[in-house]
Amino acid sequence: MSPRPHFLVLTYPLQGHIAPALRLARRLLAVAPDALVTFSTVAAAHRRMFAEGQDGGDDDDRLELLPFSDGTEGGFSPGGDVAELNAYMASFHASGRRSVGELVDALAARGRPVSRVVYTLLLPWAADIARERGVPSALYWIQPVAVLAIYYHYFHGHAGVVEEHRRDQSFVVELPGLPPLAVGDLPSFLTEATDPSDYFNSVLTTFRDLFDTLDREIPKATVLINAFQELEVTTLAAVGAYDVLPIGPVLPSGDEAGLFKQDDTKYMEWLDTKPAGSVVYVAFGSITVMAKGQLDELLHGLEESGRPYLWVVRKDNKAELADQAAVAEMGDSAARKNGMVVEWCDQVRVLSHAAVGCFVTHCGWNSVLESIACGVPMVGVPRMSDQRMNARLVEHDWRIGVRAEGDGSGVLRAAELRRRVEEVMGDGEAAAEVRCTAAAWKRAVVEALGKGGSSDRNLMAFVESARSGH
Repeated sequence: MSPRPHFLVLTYPLQGHIAPALRLARRLLAVAPDALVTFSTVAAAHRRMFAEGQDGGDDDDRLELLPFSDGTEGGFSPGGDVAELNAYMASFHASGRRSVGELVDALAARGRPVSRVVYTLLLPWAADIARERGVPSALYWIQPVAVLAIYYHYFHGHAGVVEEHRRDQSFVVELPGLPPLAVGDLPSFLTEATDPSDYFNSVLTTFRDLFDTLDREIPKATVLINAFQELEVTTLAAVGAYDVLPIGPVLPSGDEAGLFKQDDTKYMEWLDTKPAGSVVYVAFGSITVMAKGQLDELLHGLEESGRPYLWVVRKDNKAELADQAAVAEMGDSAARKNGMVVEWCDQVRVLSHAAVGCFVTHCGWNSVLESIACGVPMVGVPRMSDQRMNARLVEHDWRIGVRAEGDGSGVLRAAELRRRVEEVMGDGEAAAEVRCTAAAWKRAVVEALGKGGSSDRNLMAFVESARSGH
């Protein structure tokens, strides 16, 4: 009889990392009925996500939810200075490595030995912990294959040319296996975090450590990708140094825990009252905090579009809208002339609703994948990290959206937002083509995830490798 596979899924405590990691944990349980999964993130995030007494995971004990220590009591709060982020990252790496090692040993002592460690982007030491204990590991890459390829080539001989031209957004960089790319399309950490005084320099250093870790894996590092093969088939060859398995999009299987609490579901009832394909859905993820001037421009653009809209504005941004009528009494949700503002919502439910015709997004990879899976065209408003490259892929490679450009000061003006929304929701031929292409990619997702589809086959192969100990 084959041994029972046990996956330890580890993730950095950001919502954009936690969501795909927890979804993968549940997906592994679904495809392998005999598998065990332990999901782990730092204690502060764990407390926010799971109610007390929920640490046992599921009813039949196949899923456990066990935190590890990052050496802090409250975790890291965005908005601090460079020194605070550097201190947190140092603590996260040192304490996390020690705590996760203890967790792996404790699981083995309880008769639940880990057979495969799976870790997201900012935990390069997880592979070392696994190797020290003779356990295979796999990186779970939660960005596109193209971004993996960019980082790979940056850290393997191409950092110099990027560094030399990092201030010239239009300079074209040639990387093996990729189309010519403007510096402005590259992940922002490669152009804005290279100096030790830069805010995200410790993050870039962690990425460097990550690729050093992958290079030490013998004979080849395994990388699970939250994408599907057909989406980036030509790019996969650009990362041939690794054993890359596209297993996505890994979507939620129902209600899921997260760092943010949802508003009540009145927004779903509101969507029910709108015609098919008429609503503009606007959300910029869990990190971006926008200045008051940008929020005002977005509000004006949405109102002036004349289209109904559902706009997610996190609590930490709501105060910036205080000069708009009745915003001080917004509560959990607020109706506008044409739209509704909420603090957080079930994004996949919203994107799946027939009334939604366009997604104005920061182009975080989870949001892009969810939009593709739901067949919703996008207006990209990228800000940082991989978002700029994601927006390029959406517009130029997959042709399922457009990118909205900021002005000279980086502010997206109301007129530009209106124009771009019309380009994907209007009556013109180009808009119709975008909608048709989005529908085709939605069908491709169904095929990839279905029985015998490319993502299904790759995930099953990964499970079998864990079962066999390879």
